[in-house]
Amino acid sequence: MNVADAMTPREDVVTVSVPGTRDDVLEYLQERSFSSVPVIKETDDGEQFRGIVSRDSLINHPDEDQLALLVEEVPTVAADATIEAVARLIVEEGERRIPVVDGRLEGIVTVTDVIRAIAEGAVEGDVSVGELAREDVNCVYTGTPLPVAERELAYADVPYGVALDDDGDLAGMLTEVDIIQVAEVVEGEADTGESIANQDDEWMWEGIKAVGNSYMPTRNVEIPNAPVSEFMTADLLTVGKRRTAREVAQMMLNNDIEQIPLLSGDSLVGIVRDVDLLEALV
Repeated sequence: MNVADAMTPREDVVTVSVPGTRDDVLEYLQERSFSSVPVIKETDDGEQFRGIVSRDSLINHPDEDQLALLVEEVPTVAADATIEAVARLIVEEGERRIPVVDGRLEGIVTVTDVIRAIAEGAVEGDVSVGELAREDVNCVYTGTPLPVAERELAYADVPYGVALDDDGDLAGMLTEVDIIQVAEVVEGEADTGESIANQDDEWMWEGIKAVGNSYMPTRNVEIPNAPVSEFMTADLLTVGKRRTAREVAQMMLNNDIEQIPLLSGDSLVGIVRDVDLLEALV
């Protein structure tokens, strides 16, 4: 299976053009919940791919208005590359969305596209998740105040925390999405720092909401001071070591989740994240 078979094709990919301004991308980042938008330039020789503009770029350069100065270079892949090749690129570069480029933008391929290929049996998926799961599991205590748990996720540089109860047993899962859903912008901040926009900028909070592991500056965001147990998902899907990558990929797609705890009996022994399943193809 090639990238062309799995990617979102160019005609379905939203882009912005240079020259332009940051306003050109705000609608897509806010209203469509995109994490980044590809940038193109029209030339006499046709359309050329120039890079992407991400939420991170807007937040890290709040005073920059010119689109050309907000563009970031990113790894790309060719449409005729194999799914295995793009899986390797995603794992090595830590990027979840890879532009498909051959001079011009031909499409976008994502972690989810590769997971779907595994789930549908288009590529190898018979490897047991016991071989792919990570033993290092980020955990939080169910009684921890949510603002502290948010910092724990941020410092661990992961978007989840497995919640443990008073006995150290698995009790649920807390994700950055759970925190974002209950967080509120603090009104009246005079100075939010150099890394984010001014409080009056309408795009600021929407732009912060899904920038990966640096999604939530604490100085202008208020998080309920209640325990993790009130916000976590308690009814968890779990898997055993003998489950295959294909089976777990199907579970992730069907339940719209990116990580599943790995159990041996009743004991937590690891975590399977969507990017871990790509290791089956590398």
